[in-house]
Amino acid sequence: MKNETYPIALAGSQPYAKLVTYIQDESVEMDIPDRPLVLVCPGGGYCFTSDREAEPLAIQFLAMGYHAAVLRYSVAPAVFPTALCELAWSVRLIREHAGEWHVNPKGIIVLGCSAGGHLAASLGVFWNRDFLAKALDEEGADHRQWKPDGMTLCYPVITSGEFAHRGSFDALMGDREAEISAMLGAPAPEALSLENQVSSDTPPAFLWHTYTDDAVPVENSLMFVSAMRKANVPLELHIYPAGGHGLSLANRLTQGPGGCSIQKECASWISLAHTWIEGQYEER
Repeated sequence: MKNETYPIALAGSQPYAKLVTYIQDESVEMDIPDRPLVLVCPGGGYCFTSDREAEPLAIQFLAMGYHAAVLRYSVAPAVFPTALCELAWSVRLIREHAGEWHVNPKGIIVLGCSAGGHLAASLGVFWNRDFLAKALDEEGADHRQWKPDGMTLCYPVITSGEFAHRGSFDALMGDREAEISAMLGAPAPEALSLENQVSSDTPPAFLWHTYTDDAVPVENSLMFVSAMRKANVPLELHIYPAGGHGLSLANRLTQGPGGCSIQKECASWISLAHTWIEGQYEER
């Protein structure tokens, strides 16, 4: 396995920003086509990146036969669009190495949990926007270099409205709301409310949430799905009847202090995501 770390030093990046790759080795003993890659964006309210939602997820996708990567993106005091630029940079790096790493260049899936879900979905809706190319210092470049082919969104932060996780948006904007509004050409935080940004260019998505999530209400996923449906973008949604926020794998492998974050009926989400990825990308 090629387990490598790529430091990220874009404008505004924090010293810890990095992409960690888990690239499965090829062998003459196995006739395996180029594999999809799942790029994990941990949650943490844009204040930290959760260990529970990082490598444990990557390892599970490795066991399913995919390549994987984990993005430790910049959080507060870094503000928008720093983390978004880091994710775009990471997708482009993976696509540039697709031949060498035997990655399916049409099967790069960004996965995000909670605020990491907001980050993953942000690339899904903003990948072709001029402000992102400008922030990357890539004006005139082909935006498809950093376009994700799909999104797996786990209890994602989406909306800045009635059902918002306010802390995520406060950390994402810091004291730069006016500057971000000017960049996006619309008032923030409404412009960062991703149900307002979905278009027919948004990639397909797999989403899951719990009905009883009291930190990021299920309406976040429902509003994003509704917008995707209106834009005629393929999607799959699973809503589990019970479970708190930040479940990650929802089993003992990612249990929190005192054994919390175990919700056995929710642990099926990753096998459902596996089936979705197979149907969407393995034959492309």
